[in-house]
Amino acid sequence: MDKIKSYFKYIIWIVLFFIFSEFLINVGLNSNYRDIERKDNVSQVSIYQADATKVNGRIRGIIKNSAPETNFGGKYIKIDFYSKRDVNLGKKYIEIGTLKEGETKPFEVLFKLKDVDYYEVSVVDQKDQGEEIEILPKEWTRPEILLATAFTFLIFWG
Repeated sequence: MDKIKSYFKYIIWIVLFFIFSEFLINVGLNSNYRDIERKDNVSQVSIYQADATKVNGRIRGIIKNSAPETNFGGKYIKIDFYSKRDVNLGKKYIEIGTLKEGETKPFEVLFKLKDVDYYEVSVVDQKDQGEEIEILPKEWTRPEILLATAFTFLIFWG
């Protein structure tokens, strides 16, 4: 009976440590991000999160087709990233696809650029021949992290 109690205590301590460390990691990582400014007036693109650290950042938003005469077929959203001294650090294109009137499409851009201060959004017909920034892999969701952790435990203790 004492062994079961001690095992139960160990399990409780491990779970509490996991929750505490997860909380500290999330608070620590998200406290490094600062908001970056948007300098354009494209009404079809609304951005609800735009922040960056010294070396990377993320922009999340929604593309909305609010006018019946707007045709987004074959067009791209172009995001230009700039430093404090107005130096163009890079650009990223997002294909819009076909959107019917009133339809929306969410998008996410995770980038790795140093010292981004602001960005500009524009709608263009085609991609330029210049170099596009490398996009980072998308952030993992909580179920994906838990599944990867479970597989890791199976590999090492199985």
